[in-house]
Parts: sequence; structure tokens; C-alpha cells
Amino acid sequence: MHSVEPRPLIARRNGPLRGRARVPGDKSISIRALILGALTVGETQVAGMLEGEDVLSTAQTLRALGATLQQCGGRRWLLRGVGVGGFATPAAPLDFGNSGTGCRLMLGAVGGCPVTAQFDGDASLRTRPMRRVLDPLERIGARTLASADGRLPLTLAGARDPLPIVFEPPVASAQLKSAVLLAGLNAPGETVVIEREATRDHTEKMLTHFGAQLRVEAAGENGRRITLTGQPELAPAPIVVPADPSSAAFPLVAALLTPGSEVILEGVMLNPLRSGLLTTLEDMGAAIEAVQRRTEGGEEVADLLVRGSALRSVEVPASRAPSMIDEYPVLAVAAAFAEGTTAMRGLKELRVKESDRLAATAALLRANGVEVAIEGDDLLVQGRGRVPGGGLVTTHMDHRIAMAALVMGLASERPVKIDDGSFIATSFPGFVELMGSLGAALSG
Repeated sequence: MHSVEPRPLIARRNGPLRGRARVPGDKSISIRALILGALTVGETQVAGMLEGEDVLSTAQTLRALGATLQQCGGRRWLLRGVGVGGFATPAAPLDFGNSGTGCRLMLGAVGGCPVTAQFDGDASLRTRPMRRVLDPLERIGARTLASADGRLPLTLAGARDPLPIVFEPPVASAQLKSAVLLAGLNAPGETVVIEREATRDHTEKMLTHFGAQLRVEAAGENGRRITLTGQPELAPAPIVVPADPSSAAFPLVAALLTPGSEVILEGVMLNPLRSGLLTTLEDMGAAIEAVQRRTEGGEEVADLLVRGSALRSVEVPASRAPSMIDEYPVLAVAAAFAEGTTAMRGLKELRVKESDRLAATAALLRANGVEVAIEGDDLLVQGRGRVPGGGLVTTHMDHRIAMAALVMGLASERPVKIDDGSFIATSFPGFVELMGSLGAALSG
């Protein structure tokens, strides 16, 4: 459980940002590399791993289930797997800290194995809904033995004879899709997930990377049909984790909002299902150039050259939400500095993140003099080209709300303070230091 002392932080104007930086490795890929590496037979080497709290807590749960995970220094890891279906019953509850990704994906990985485990996490994770994951797992053959309203702490008995299913997620969620595919690994026959809207495809790419048989076909206008052949023997394969676009969003927007800035962010992943923020910012007039495009870990990456820019308001369609769901808080900050009303549509999924991110984002803006409204699942931000600032932001134990508020403070007329920045380390260890290296003024 989270016991770190709160860390109030203040951000204030300090002139242009300049320099080069590489943000931490992608969290989504780091967590998936650990889980799938643990299900191979043999040794897998991973380079560029994010070593934030979410990843480390997931690693510890995999050790409790019998896998060997060794940190080798320099963000390099060596994984020795137990094979598909090879998890052992853990001796103690699995504590995922603040990691919703780790918890939901591991519910799937454990749900397809004949073991029983208790899942738990910190106070924030205990509020997040798990029922949407448990429902398809129970169809596969897992049983939920103890849970309050589908939330943590809960005890899951994995399927002894897992069944392949055809599953249509009720919401666009890469975590939900991935949990079902991971559970389906140990089921005979074909497990099928049919998405109405395509979500990030890191799990599919990595399953293929490790040798699973998987087909992806178009389904409808924006959807996909994913078919996984069960009971493969996954083979070890090295992985290079690219820089996390969700983490890059914070120094990127900070550079856009501070006049005269010129920053290069190295090796950022450009997966089309994760690039909604870049598309939106470019629509707003942002000066962002992708240079030195290349492939790392099966993903396209590039260095992003970002310059200070005057932004204009846009309408962000609901169809773009799956490709930028974690970036809306910092996009809302950018919208506050734009001219005109920016409308962000279809943000229902933000209500069930580390906090109610829709409400928390609106509160962040209001606390600093920005006019904002929530209409249904839409967020409307009235930008005036400037932000008064001077507010105290309650972060609700949410790392992305914390970082978005600090980015606002770097360009607002008065400093912005957050009540607690300790949770930033869940996804972006070294955030304050990296921003400082570019010239940002962040202090305790």
C-alpha cells in the first residue's frame, strides 16, 4: 500500500525550455513485456524498461507467481518464464500499488491458469472498477471468490479447464481486450475479441513477437476482430522498450506553451493507435516535427522536435479518445492557453481512471481561472490565450493530473501548486529532474 509522504510541488514561469531529453520507457509495453516474458519458456532480455512504481509492483507480483525477473542495471532486465499456464499459487496477496494496467492484465493472465490469488492495491486502485474484466474471465472459467462490488481487494480462482470465448467489449479498452487475450492463451481453440473501435494494439504485437498465432481483421468501420490460437509455447525474444508517448506529452506541451522553446524528445513511440494527442495538437497549430523515424521493439519511433507555438481551439471527436485517453488532462491544459473553445467529446472512460479524471481535470482548470464545463461525457475548455494560475490543485493520487497541473504552472501568470507529487513516480520517475534539465522551474 502507498505510504510515501505527500510531496507538494510548485511550478512557475522560468522562460523558454531548451535541450534534449528521453522520457522513460513506455509503461504499456514495459508491463506487457514483463507479463508475456513470464509466460515464455526460457530467457528474455528487455532493454529500456520503465522502472516506475507501476512496473515494479507488477514485476513483484510475477515473482510471487513463480517467474524470475532480474534487474541488470541501465534499465535492462532478464526474464525467465514459467510457460503458458505455469503460474504457481502465490503465498501472499498480489499488491499492484497504483497500477490499473498491471492489475487488469494480470487478472487475465491468472484467470486462465489453475491457481488462486488475492489481488490488492493502494487506496486509489481499490476504487477502480474490475467487474468489466471479471465478467469475461468468468465465462472462460475463472471464479471470483471474494470482492466488494467488483473492486479490490478480490480473490480470483483461475480456470482449471479454460474455455475459448468470443467477446465483444462493452467499452473501448485495451486493458479489457488484453486481459481476455491473456486468459485465452491457456484455452484450447480460438479466443476471439471483436472491438467496435480499435484500441492500442501492443498486446497483439507482443503476442506475435513471442510466437503466438494471432490474426487481426477489420470489423465494421473502425473495429477489429482479433483471433488468438490458444495453448502456444511462447518463445523468448528480446525487446527494446521505446519512449512512452503518454509521458512525452508533458514536456511536449510544456515546450509548446512557453514562448521561444525548442526541445527534442528522443525515441518517442509513434504507434498510430497512440498518436491522437499529436494529431490534435497539430490541428491546433503546434510546431511538432518527427525526425529520424526508425523501429524499436516492433514499434515505429522518432525524435520529436517541439517549438513554442500559438495554439487555436479545435473540436476533438469521440472516435479519437482511445488513441489518447491518458493525454486529455494535459491536452486540456494546452486548450486553456489556446484561443477559443476546445470541445473534447466522448470522455466517459476518464471517469474510471486513477481518479475521476474528467472531474479532476475540470477542477484543475477552474482552480487556475480557466472557464470549463462538463456536458455529459464532453469537456469544453474556454481558452483565452493566457491562464491566470495561482491555484492549489488536488491531485487525487493521480500522476497525470499532477503533471498536467505542473505543466500549466510553467506558462501561467502566477505559480501553480499541487498538493502531492509523490505519485508521479508511478509512470514518470525523474520527472522533476528531467523538466529541470530543460529549464523548467519546479520546486517543493
